[in-house]
Amino acid sequence: MNATGPVRRQLVGLAAALAAGGVLLALPAATSDPAPGPKVSTFAEVWPDSQPVEIPASLPDGPAYSPVHFLDARTSVGTAPSPEGTDLRLVLRAADGAVRELRRLPIADAPQFIGFTRDGDQLAWAESTSGEDGVGRTELWTTNVASAGPARRLTTDTGAMVFMNSQYDMVIHSGRLYWAAAAPGEEPATEIRSVALAGGPVSVRTEQGAWSISAYPWLASAGAGASGPVLLRNLDQRKVIEVDATGSELVTCSPTWCRVLVLAADGPGRIELMRPDGTGRQRVAGGVATAAVIDVAVLDRFEVVTLADAQRTATDNQQLLLYDARDQRTVVVAEGSGLVLCRDGILWWSTGGSDITAWHALDLRTLR
Repeated sequence: MNATGPVRRQLVGLAAALAAGGVLLALPAATSDPAPGPKVSTFAEVWPDSQPVEIPASLPDGPAYSPVHFLDARTSVGTAPSPEGTDLRLVLRAADGAVRELRRLPIADAPQFIGFTRDGDQLAWAESTSGEDGVGRTELWTTNVASAGPARRLTTDTGAMVFMNSQYDMVIHSGRLYWAAAAPGEEPATEIRSVALAGGPVSVRTEQGAWSISAYPWLASAGAGASGPVLLRNLDQRKVIEVDATGSELVTCSPTWCRVLVLAADGPGRIELMRPDGTGRQRVAGGVATAAVIDVAVLDRFEVVTLADAQRTATDNQQLLLYDARDQRTVVVAEGSGLVLCRDGILWWSTGGSDITAWHALDLRTLR
């Protein structure tokens, strides 16, 4: 099923609602930040035995390379145009630099490879294209990253999928791939869809309201936190947790942590973390900081934030920081970062501004 007509409009509306938490975190910075923040340390001081890995910004055959998922800090999946510029390739780039092509789609079809998720050696993703008729099409694919076998198409029955650049856009659990889609109809509703990694029919479960998938089996309400409480729903137990937000707070939650943007009179005042029940509140950063990724407290521990010099462009002069909720300290990871992403415990970022000269990856799972 493809998103067209009323369903397409509902998809856009739901996507906007899901994005609300992340967009609101990027409000203009406050002009002052009088409250003291956590102690700031350098990466070398805190983790002297760890070091980010640098990845070349182009493939051996020339085209620019953009990593979209990491298996470890040295092994990644990413996209690159073909040398002749006619196709967009999805490739697996090994630690030794060897490149294995997974998929190839014509650039004329405006292809996107999105929603990456992995369980063991099984990697899954979505492919979105727009043909000559202008109708968008989405398919789900999978491959075994440890073998040399070809990628397999799982299904074209995706519904009106919603992608928010979260590591939970698609989730693998017990041999099935799960994703959220906007349900048809006038009233807001969300389809929780799944398909077996071995293939087969798509299962659809409809939940009333706008929801996004979080760490399985949890859903998080979309668009809440500014005008009402955030809701967390357990799909297996039918358990619901309600997280209150005051009029001066914008809240985004995972099942274990909530990010709270506390507003000041002239803009964002500070970013805090708290547990969904309101306990364990910690100050992360002041109003000049921005949450760098939509997911809250990666690995239930690290909040990824950036600081941009107001005199320079944010694309090449961001300071990349990790707030460690376990030890309640802030660590400077890099200077001059550009694009920042994080999936499955791997944090990566670009340097070089709009003309990316290198990528850098850090396995947060190795930080003790």
